[in-house]
Formats: sequence, structure tokens, C-alpha cells
Amino acid sequence: MKRILILFLSIACLVLIWNGYSQHADSKTDLFHYKHSYVGDNSAVANIVKELAHHQELHQIALETKQTPYGIHLTYKDIETENIEQEIKETVLFNATYLFVLVDNVDRITFTFPDYDYTVTRDQLEHWYGQNLSTIKQESDVKKLLQHHLKSETKINQFFAD
Repeated sequence: MKRILILFLSIACLVLIWNGYSQHADSKTDLFHYKHSYVGDNSAVANIVKELAHHQELHQIALETKQTPYGIHLTYKDIETENIEQEIKETVLFNATYLFVLVDNVDRITFTFPDYDYTVTRDQLEHWYGQNLSTIKQESDVKKLLQHHLKSETKINQFFAD
């Protein structure tokens, strides 16, 4: 009887541990849960930004909601990488794309890094992509768009040259 109880408890512990591990592995936030958010919804914007590239280095979020055009200002600490300028440009495009897709009324996003400042408008980014970002309905479509446009350093640099 004691052996059966020990075996049962061992199996139960393994099931609980495995179940807990599986839930943790799948706990990444679905960003499209925040689709149709607004700049004025600071918790939605903060939750989106916490899932984007280099969120660990994010120092401050400021929402510009007093008058149109509405904006978001993201301030970052130093990013540790070999090619800092290129990494920052990719981060700006990646994060701006997600924010313009998910936040309906944001018109511009300013990214401030210790040695770099970039402001990206919705119109600029949509012109570069050749697509209206607010019409994107699935995260897989955003990923395809980013993969296509961020694969070329030349194409990335063209955006910042305009």
C-alpha cells in the first residue's frame, strides 16, 4: 500500500511540474490582444512596448496626448552590441511597426537612445512599406513584413536617409 501511495504521489508531482513548465513556456503575451488600442491607454501601450525589441533597456515611456498629432516617446538606456547604429535602426523600425499596427491613433514615435534620436511617422513608415499598417490583422503578417524589409541593411538605411 505504501509503495502505491509513493508511486501515485511521484506521478502526481511529475504531472504538476510538467503542467507548470508547459504553461510558462506558452505564456508569451499575444500582442494582437492590444489591437485597436489608443495612445491614451497607457497600460496597453506599456504592455505592448514591454514585449518589443530591447524592452530590457527601456528607461521611460511618455505619451503625447494633449493635441494631435498624437505620439509616443520611448527613451532607452545603452544597448550592448557590436554594430550599435544598425541595431538601433532595426529596433526603431521593428518597434515602430508593431506600435503603428496595434495603436490606432498614434501618428509619430520618437526613439531616444544615448547617442541617437529618431522620430518615425506613420506616413513615413507606411510609404516605406507600401502598405497601410492599420489594416494588418495578424501577427504572422507583421512578421512577414518585417522579415522582408529588415533583411537588407541597404533597405533599412534607405528609410533613414529619406
